[in-house]
Amino acid sequence: MLLVIRLLLNRFGLNSENSSTPPSQDLNRKRGSKRTKSQKKPGGQSGHVGTCLEPIKNPDRIEEISVDRSQLPKGKYHVVGYQARQVFDIEINRVVTEYRAQILEDQFKKRYIAEFPKHITSKVQYGLQVKAHAVYMSQYQLLPHERVCDYFAQQMHLPLSAGTLFNFNKSAYELLERFETIAKKNLINGSVLNADETGININKKKHWLHVAANPLWTHFYPHQKRGSEAMDEVGILANFKGIMVHDHWSTYYTYVCTHSLCNAHHLRELECAFEQDKQQWADTMAKLLVEIKAAVEKSPGLLLPEVNQLAFRKRYRAILNQGKAECPLPAPDPDKPKKRGRIKKSKSRNLLERLEHYESDVLRFMVNPLVPFSNNLAENDLRMTKVQQKISGCFRSIEGALIFCRIRGYLSTCRKHDVSMTDALALLFQGKMPAFVEAAA
Repeated sequence: MLLVIRLLLNRFGLNSENSSTPPSQDLNRKRGSKRTKSQKKPGGQSGHVGTCLEPIKNPDRIEEISVDRSQLPKGKYHVVGYQARQVFDIEINRVVTEYRAQILEDQFKKRYIAEFPKHITSKVQYGLQVKAHAVYMSQYQLLPHERVCDYFAQQMHLPLSAGTLFNFNKSAYELLERFETIAKKNLINGSVLNADETGININKKKHWLHVAANPLWTHFYPHQKRGSEAMDEVGILANFKGIMVHDHWSTYYTYVCTHSLCNAHHLRELECAFEQDKQQWADTMAKLLVEIKAAVEKSPGLLLPEVNQLAFRKRYRAILNQGKAECPLPAPDPDKPKKRGRIKKSKSRNLLERLEHYESDVLRFMVNPLVPFSNNLAENDLRMTKVQQKISGCFRSIEGALIFCRIRGYLSTCRKHDVSMTDALALLFQGKMPAFVEAAA
């Protein structure tokens, strides 16, 4: 009974701070408990570049306001100037452009018709901005199809069906095939690559969404499998030879490259070991990792001097030795028959041995300024996918998931390059790409 009670306590004592439980599922979490109180006053700080409305020289519309002379004393008045105040507002209008191709006829009754622009293919069709705006709202703002259609109908008096919106998304997906090839090439050739995966629901079945990212490029891919079969199909990790940052999922170690482990995961596991198993070494190790991170961030060029690195490694190993004494291997029971295989260890002991065996990968952020402390870059790229799943519940088909992933990867990459997403989509429907994509091709 004591064993059962302990297992239940360990299970229900897990939260978003000491396990992989996402904050969205941790309803009773302490908000902001990890933040240290700042000495700064609330509001904008000294030297902060603020943003505010400023009057413009050429307003779009001018409304003259005359003085009501009936309220003035009798006399003669003349205009000497005015006071101006400007109101910034928006107008949401449908704009219909009719293209009229001129027809010429010669003396022999033979007619010649001017050519329409290449993107004008039908008698009546939607414009590039409608397509870009609809795809932006659907794939970036994550609005359901019916709500996007309702927005166009109510605000712009423009009929748009869910099927038409799907066709816009599918067209964007097809136009982005070349971009995906360029993104993969730049991810493979990069120095550091962040990789992660998360579960998604496609037509009521569990699938996995894989992400490969760096500070400038993002690639998403959905697959039925979580392991190497899916990763090999994507073709990025198998060809990457730089430094891969990940969360110690064993499949990542099957790829021949330099590895770096996510310390945000380590901090959560160490907190669990401290809170659940009362391991004092775990609390000391967590504080050390945070201290090293702060020291790296303060160092010129994010590179610690070798003397400091050696000092931190010495303390790191001393804490592990303390942990071995505090969390020893389980002693075999002489009254029970000896079992084959590995001895079952506690989570704290497994964590301790992992930190020891993979010391170089844990502390790689300390010796290489290009390596981040955690895998938050990949996790941040995945985060909005979880929002999409909360809004829509699932993808209805693998085709819909593929469309979402390719468009989302494009928009994420454009955002990393400070390119407006609506402008990037408008360029896409013109058959063009942003300048940074062409430069990286």
